[in-house]
Amino acid sequence: MAQPDSAPLTGYRIAVTSANRAEELCALLRRNGAEVCSAAAIDMIALPDDDELHRNTTALIARAPDILVAHTGIGFRGWMAAADGWGVAGQLVAALSQARIVSRGPKATGALRAAGLSEEWSPKSESSREVVKYLLESGVSGKRIAVQLHGAAQSWDPHPGFLGKLRSAGAEVVPIHVYRWKPTPVGGEFDQLLTAVARRQFDAVSFTSAPAAAALLERSRELDIEDQLLAALRTDVHAMCVGPVTAQPLTRAGVPTSSPDRMRLGALARHIAQELPARRSCTIDAAGHRIEIRGSCVVVDGSVTSLSGSGMATLRALAQRPGDVVARSDLLRVLPGNSTDPHAVDTAVLRLRTALGDKNIVATVVKRGYRLAVDDPPESPA
Repeated sequence: MAQPDSAPLTGYRIAVTSANRAEELCALLRRNGAEVCSAAAIDMIALPDDDELHRNTTALIARAPDILVAHTGIGFRGWMAAADGWGVAGQLVAALSQARIVSRGPKATGALRAAGLSEEWSPKSESSREVVKYLLESGVSGKRIAVQLHGAAQSWDPHPGFLGKLRSAGAEVVPIHVYRWKPTPVGGEFDQLLTAVARRQFDAVSFTSAPAAAALLERSRELDIEDQLLAALRTDVHAMCVGPVTAQPLTRAGVPTSSPDRMRLGALARHIAQELPARRSCTIDAAGHRIEIRGSCVVVDGSVTSLSGSGMATLRALAQRPGDVVARSDLLRVLPGNSTDPHAVDTAVLRLRTALGDKNIVATVVKRGYRLAVDDPPESPA
């Protein structure tokens, strides 16, 4: 039996789709005991090569905006770095300093101030909805508004309502996509990760941007596994998103998601460490032992051990009906490999008992099947 291990994500497999700061998120999850596999769902377009960003930057220098909206710290800093590389950073700051400046949150505010710019307002909620509400109430008709966005993929714009509402109110909007995305190469590591998610080989998949979530769905259609993927994400594989904007493509596809209260990478890692065990674990007292069934392992009295695919499938089937007899035919159906040999069940149970360390945990019911020897709850005092 393995040594005790209290890490909350021990026994869970997590897929990471981030293109930015993936190593940091993987490290945080591994620190909590998870087995992590990472492959970026989208590739970032290098800022110096982004013709659209260069063109819009030049236009804003030539004609300063009336209002500037900064959505992200990393995005605004990236914009300044790109402008510096083009030799126009000073001119851009001078043009933006003439504008009323609204910041979506503290990271964007920090980036603005580092560039020598001051915001007039920022919502405590860090909500884009609050930002657009503030702008509409202040009046934007006839105003030229530069909006530094989160980023966008070819098939997904995370701010259609935001920009549309400003335009409908009579504003001229200049969208600044500081970091834009393109699909990853077909047949690469991301396709392998996506296929494994569809086959339910992970307990959770994490997303830190809406474009990555949209890319996952789009590529599943290209690989003709969309139905399989959606079925997995709606049941056994939990979609964990850094925030509600990131979750939107999944929500629209009918995929349940969960997010931390604060849209931060560390908060996402903590959220996964708290939520995944609550969703994917089952604890049973049997034959005098405390047994916790996790994603790909079992913890018996605080000690972790890995199970084979057949052992985990057998234990999960027994745990779904704790104390009840589960027929051999029912257990045979859940074993990997589509075996039709009834003796495969007896072999799986024998190996499961050996792995659990006490053969009494799984009881044989002659001519009927097997059951977990669930402990009776203590009687209440009279």
